[in-house]
Amino acid sequence: MNPSFEALAPFSMPLAALIAVLLDRLLGEPARWHPLVGFGNLAAAVEKRLNKRSQFAGIAAWALVVLPLVAIAVLLRPFALFVIDVALLYFAIGAHSLAEHAEAVARPLREGRLDEARQRVSWIVSRETSQLDESGVAKAGVESVLENGNDAIFGALFWFALLGGPGALLFRLANTLDAMWGYRTERYNLFGRAAARIDDALNWLPARLTALTYALLGQTRNALACWRTQAPGWDSPNAGPVMSAGAGSLGVLLGGAAIYHGQEEIRPPLGAGPAPVAADLGRAITLIRHSLWLWLAVLFVIGILNA
Repeated sequence: MNPSFEALAPFSMPLAALIAVLLDRLLGEPARWHPLVGFGNLAAAVEKRLNKRSQFAGIAAWALVVLPLVAIAVLLRPFALFVIDVALLYFAIGAHSLAEHAEAVARPLREGRLDEARQRVSWIVSRETSQLDESGVAKAGVESVLENGNDAIFGALFWFALLGGPGALLFRLANTLDAMWGYRTERYNLFGRAAARIDDALNWLPARLTALTYALLGQTRNALACWRTQAPGWDSPNAGPVMSAGAGSLGVLLGGAAIYHGQEEIRPPLGAGPAPVAADLGRAITLIRHSLWLWLAVLFVIGILNA
């Protein structure tokens, strides 16, 4: 191996991550022919045919749509390792899209166009939004931004650091199936259980690293206290730490009543401080951007230590 290339080898992974993040920042998600859209269509077709309201069918469906794609990525990777890693991570992360969606909610909210803000926030949350007031819209938006910081960015980056592009792909596909199938409804309660549990397992450590990053880059003591006392009461084992630490870091109060599938749920409080306003959506995105640069810096430090 050429000595110059050998010296750069420890930095291959952080360089690929940086390029993928910059591509996402410059280009955003592909407007047409996004691979995840095609994957979603495939998953919907498989679910329609295999959903027999059983856990076994859900496991089989998950394996059928995820494992062949990951296997193809593993087999192709040696032929163009760096390029494939960059491409897979670029398609797996969604920092630019997350910021766009947050601003699409914040702008009409700032300008007093509540109906438009309700509609925009409905695109990124699963709760009913038609009756939300300004604070309710801001709360839903901040919760979604904080949680999706982990789901759309840091989880993929974590598995990329461990397993390269195929790891990022595995995480993103598993997370997508959880978003599609992981509901406790009659249709998905059994069929989608495997998708939800696999996503929980893949997300366990990334979610806690995300929560720690949020805490370090904001009101640290408040964030850690909220994480410790509030996360155990949250229904999701991974969203609880992420959103409680994020809300504590921002100094806002999330949680409370929300309507899902026509049923009101009283959720535990997350964070501490006043109810969020439109400006807090921008603050949440800033927290995620700073967190992303910190993660990239850590990857380069790891490269230096391995050089």
